Amino acid sequence: MARFSALLALCVAITTTAVSASPIVVRDSPISLPFARRFKFSGASKIIEQDRARARVLKNVAHGKGADWGLKLKRADVLVTNGETSYTLDVGVGTPPTNYTLLIDTGSANTVVGTGRPYVKTSSSHDTGNSVSVSYGSGGFSGEEYTDTVTLSPELVISNQGIAVATSSVGFDGLDGILGIGPTELTGGTVSDGSLVPTVLDNAYAQGLVDQDVIGISFAPASSADPSGLLTFGGVDESRTAGPINYVSITGISPASQYVGIDQSITYGRHTLVLPQTAGITDTGSTLLLLATDAFEAYKNATGAVEDANTGLLRITLDQYEMLESLLFRIGDETYEFIPNAQIWPRSLNTDIGGDADEIYLIVGDLGSPSGEGLDFINGYAWLERFYHVYDAGNQAVGIALTEHTFSRDN
Repeated sequence: MARFSALLALCVAITTTAVSASPIVVRDSPISLPFARRFKFSGASKIIEQDRARARVLKNVAHGKGADWGLKLKRADVLVTNGETSYTLDVGVGTPPTNYTLLIDTGSANTVVGTGRPYVKTSSSHDTGNSVSVSYGSGGFSGEEYTDTVTLSPELVISNQGIAVATSSVGFDGLDGILGIGPTELTGGTVSDGSLVPTVLDNAYAQGLVDQDVIGISFAPASSADPSGLLTFGGVDESRTAGPINYVSITGISPASQYVGIDQSITYGRHTLVLPQTAGITDTGSTLLLLATDAFEAYKNATGAVEDANTGLLRITLDQYEMLESLLFRIGDETYEFIPNAQIWPRSLNTDIGGDADEIYLIVGDLGSPSGEGLDFINGYAWLERFYHVYDAGNQAVGIALTEHTFSRDN
């Protein structure tokens, strides 16, 4: 098994931020936290299977069809759990803190520990007496709900944070849990008493640790010199952008409206409409750019790609790559170009996903359901790596900006 792993120590960079095109007015400096890009795959694992399984759960949960996790545990042997690509952050829990490596997820809202390193109870640990369980499609957990102190940095120490302590879990290979930073409402139905659990972002804002209920997210492609990223609590980091941050309201179309959802249309080149304007989500917990089946087929036909049996991804020839056109994403009043180079899987990692080192694979996958269902695309981190991303929970808005990586051809 090939492995790419770079876990960074938690540190803090204080920056003064102001965004002219933003509804956010930052009074004080936000707090920025570096996080690491983590790569781990076995050749038998297919990214598309994991992302599609996650998409099914996202839709079902939003429609009130959450799975019984007790049943999911019994079916653990059929879940896709052998491989993971993710961004992680080292988070301290307890007093004194124990560090846990947590996946950063805008598609969920629970903070979860104990799936790898066991939860260490300290003087700040409090068992609420409630049980908790969540399914993520490619895995899940069940356990007890605690409150505890969470340390994200020396300046960002959150008290009485709801913590889901896993006692049974699958699909967290090499991870200690999840840092859910999506809408708080996603915790509904996960805790036995029916209460909502404020996220770390909500509590940081409520406790006056940051001035805005906002988080800025900066990724970097695997091919870049430093493939780690940066979370900015309480604002944005303009040094990570290459232009204004443009904001749109969270979509009003369900079920995408229950996540960090947006409306967008997608055109291949200048004239081939792949996906008319519709609702979907931006999601750091998904790897690929997933499109509704009809849009996926339109993209496949436009590119001439074929599905690769070994990886599950689309594959194109060198000649087809040289003819590949940009995807144009219309979001709000802006059009964002996703260049041909951005559409391919990092070639240096081909063999890590069971592919051929000399082949060209695409990061566009089939969502597994037709358009018109209210969640017709998922812009996973392969898309987010090319743009700066802001979740403004206070104003129910999403911000997007170009970065130095948007038009990079180094892949």
